[in-house]
Amino acid sequence: MTPLAQTIQNLLGVHARRFTPLIAALALGGAGGAFAIASMAPDASDLPVREVLEAVQPFFAPIASTTVTGADGAVPASLSLSSGQPLGEPAGQVLTLYRSDITRASDTADTLLGRLGVSDAAAAAFLRSDALARKSLWGRAGRSVTAEADQRNALLKFSARWVQQDDGNFSRLVVEATPAGFKSSLQTAPLAATTRLGSGTISSSLFAATDEARLPDTIATQVAEIFSGDIDFHRALRKGDRFSVTYESLEADGEPMRAGRVLSAEFVNNGKAYSAMWFAAGQAGQAGQKEKTEKPKGAYYTLDGKSLNRAFLASPLEFSRVTSGFKMRLHPILQTWKQHLGVDYAAPTGTAVRAIGEGVVDFAGVQNGFGNVVILSHGKANSTVYAHLSKINVHKGEKVSQSQNIGAVGTTGWSTGPHLHFEFRVNGVHHDPLTMAQKAETLPVAAEAKPEFDKTSAQVRVALAAGGSVRRATAD
Repeated sequence: MTPLAQTIQNLLGVHARRFTPLIAALALGGAGGAFAIASMAPDASDLPVREVLEAVQPFFAPIASTTVTGADGAVPASLSLSSGQPLGEPAGQVLTLYRSDITRASDTADTLLGRLGVSDAAAAAFLRSDALARKSLWGRAGRSVTAEADQRNALLKFSARWVQQDDGNFSRLVVEATPAGFKSSLQTAPLAATTRLGSGTISSSLFAATDEARLPDTIATQVAEIFSGDIDFHRALRKGDRFSVTYESLEADGEPMRAGRVLSAEFVNNGKAYSAMWFAAGQAGQAGQKEKTEKPKGAYYTLDGKSLNRAFLASPLEFSRVTSGFKMRLHPILQTWKQHLGVDYAAPTGTAVRAIGEGVVDFAGVQNGFGNVVILSHGKANSTVYAHLSKINVHKGEKVSQSQNIGAVGTTGWSTGPHLHFEFRVNGVHHDPLTMAQKAETLPVAAEAKPEFDKTSAQVRVALAAGGSVRRATAD
C-alpha cells in the first residue's frame, strides 16, 4: 500500500463521520469518483484463499465429499443434487427432477408427460395400455399429478391424486419404474385437514376478490351464506369492502385437494364490520376421544356469542358468480326502490329460488304482471313474494323450510328479461328484505358452553387480526 493510501485510510478511521458526505459526493460524481473509492480497498489478488473440505449428507444415498474453495471468511456451501438412482445407471451422484401439474380432459400420455418434463417412450406406452391408468387419467380433468424423472428425463415415479367421494379420503394412482418394467397400483388414504388464512378487498365482486386472493369459490359462497342475514351480497356490496377468513384445507400428500368449512370470517361492508366463527359445544373436549364417533353439531356465531342463524335470509338466491355483482340493485325500468316496492335479482332462467324463511305457501300460480308467482306466509303478518318464475316447485298450503327450493328464475309476466322479483311485506306494507333479516331474532350460546366459547373466540380474534395484517401488508 502506498504512503498516500495509508494516510487516507488512517484519516478515514479517525474522522469517519466528516468524510462520509465527501465520499458519497464522489460516488455520485461519476466514474472517476467511483474509481478513487474503489482503489482504497485491498486488491482481490491479495486476499488469502483456503480450501474447505466438508462431508455432505444427501437425502437418499451417501455421496462423496464435495470440495469448495473460496475467499477467506466466505461461508462454505454445498448443493445436494441427488435423490435417487435411475435404472441401468452406475452408483453415484444423480439428479432427480420433480414436476406437478393438473390433468386436462384432452390429455394423452404424451401430452401429459410432456408437460411434466418427461421424455420416456416406454412410460408413455405403459400409461396408454395400463388399465388403472386408462380408468384414472384419460378424460379426467382437474386431477393433481406429480412426476419424478432422472437426469435423462426418464420416468422414475408418477402419482395422480383425486377426491371421488365425500368420505374424508382420496385416491392415489402410483406408477413406478422397476427392474422388470413399470408397475401401477391404486391406493386410498385419508385427507389431512390444515388451516389456511386469506383476505382481500372488493373492487368489482366478491368472486373477483377471492380469485385475486387465490381462495376457492366454495369459500366465497360460504362467506356469503354466513353473513346473508346481515349483508345482501347481490346488491349491498361496495367497492372497498374487505374481508379476512380462516378455513379448512383438505390435502393429499401436501397438495390441496378441496376446501372444507370456513372456521372464522370478518367482513367490512360499507364501513361496518361483521365477524363470525364456527362453534360446536364440546368440540374441544372431544379431541382425542376415539369412543366418540359423532361430531358435535355446530353453528356460526358472532364473536360475542350471538347466533347468526336468523329467521330470514337476506336474499332468495344462493350466492354465485352469476349474481355476485354489487351493481345489480333495483328494477331496470323504474330505477327506484320506493316505486318498485321490491328487489330484482338478475339471473339466468332456471336459477334456483329459495324460501328466505320457514312458512306456508299462501299462493302458487299465475297472477297478473307477476306471471308465475309464489307467496309465502311466515306468521306474525309477514309474507314474501317470488315473481316471474319459470317453474313452481310448491303448492298452496304446503309447509316450507328456510332455504327450500320453491321455484326457478324466469321471465314470465311483465318482464324485460330473466330475473326474480322479490318482495317482503308486513301487514301488506312493503319493507326492505335486508332490514327485515337484520331485525330477525337470534339465539345466544348456551350458558354452560360460554367458557369454552370465550376461549375459542379469543383465538379467533387473533387469527382474524393476523388476516387483516396480511391484507394491509399486501396492499402496501
